[in-house]
Amino acid sequence: MDQSLLTLFVLISSILLIVFTIIKFKLHPFLALLLSSFYVGIIMQVNPLELLKGIENGIGGTLGFLASIIGLGTILGKMLEVSGAAEKIGITLLKSKFLSPGVIMVIVGLICGITLFVEVGVVLLIPLAFSIAKKTNTSLLNLAIPLCTALMAVHCIVPPHPAALYVANHLKADLGTVILAGLFVGLIASLVGGPMFLKMIKNKVPFKEVPAEFSDIKVREESELPSLGSTLFVIFLPIALMLIKTVAELNFDKESSTYMLLEFLGNPITAMFIAAFVAYYVLGIKRQMSMSDLLAHTENCFGAIANILLIIGAGGAFNAVLVMSGVSENLAAILANMHMHPILLAWLVAIILHAAVGSATVAMMGATAIVAPMLAMYPQISPEIIALAIGSGAIGCTIVTDSLFWLVKQYCGATMNEIFKYYTSATLIASVVALVITFMLSFVM
Repeated sequence: MDQSLLTLFVLISSILLIVFTIIKFKLHPFLALLLSSFYVGIIMQVNPLELLKGIENGIGGTLGFLASIIGLGTILGKMLEVSGAAEKIGITLLKSKFLSPGVIMVIVGLICGITLFVEVGVVLLIPLAFSIAKKTNTSLLNLAIPLCTALMAVHCIVPPHPAALYVANHLKADLGTVILAGLFVGLIASLVGGPMFLKMIKNKVPFKEVPAEFSDIKVREESELPSLGSTLFVIFLPIALMLIKTVAELNFDKESSTYMLLEFLGNPITAMFIAAFVAYYVLGIKRQMSMSDLLAHTENCFGAIANILLIIGAGGAFNAVLVMSGVSENLAAILANMHMHPILLAWLVAIILHAAVGSATVAMMGATAIVAPMLAMYPQISPEIIALAIGSGAIGCTIVTDSLFWLVKQYCGATMNEIFKYYTSATLIASVVALVITFMLSFVM
């Protein structure tokens, strides 16, 4: 078989294998990704022992960096939850006369989503949407969809989220630039895909009350919540520290002690480590939580990340096998001959993989493995732009393969058709808008 045809066959069939085993046989994504890794290695005739070593290195290389980030980020998210910090932001914004409820949910999703996994963010922030829906007599769909669209956008585009961080590091993109540009892209895309889209079709959006099974979820009184200043300080501290690294690389001699100190403080692991302890103090100890309470909360939140760690690790293994087998390199040559713009290509691969696999994280890691080898052919396109393009693609096509689809459906008490019409459409619009803005930014970055 021709090498190009073999490459396409192996890639397409390996993705179909992942989708089929997850949907048809209800196989866990961790096992499905490992199975597909073995499949690619065997079809491409990789030495069995080298294949095992590649899988091992793929898992270890990916989790060696991301495991600590995920763990520390989970602590931050847990402290936001138990302290009520996220609720404080929503209640404060609700007092504004200039912001609609939908725009408020976008802002809450973007700010709080910086330190929360998208699914965790939905569970944590949906009670706020319930409360605002009751107070303003607004359809729950008009609040939940902007919130979840914003959470998905920040999850895919803004480090220190694991997938966004993985893409930026793998492409050797400047982290500070990706963070700032990602927040800008995510905000515009979420506003257009969420509140603006729903406003355009407002007469077609059905009125949804808070589902009966969630009607007893309470939002705490404002007096029980931390101050807005301390809340924002904790959320933006790791971002500020990581931006320090960018400043250091632009303004200091790389041999100086100042540069090394700022590089150390701005490393994502150091930044998240410092932020976690600040969160312990500001949102915990300072508010009369004991160390025993903090220990219990930490242990509880760590139990929930085993699933994501396994999936990300297996995604790393799958990517490593694609590279070592030559599939990625061959595919890069094929795609280059198609003369498709690399930004559009990165976006397209990510959105197709998200639809197929059902995980934005796995889609971004897979897209990186496919797109990265061809970047040398386009030196005029910065790695930061490609990182944004991959993240923009992963925002879109939240369908039945994605657990987030079912989570939003359950909390909104909506039918499948309604979630397809409103939430899937919202993420697709946000994805396209993010792509357009990324194209525009490519002329200045």
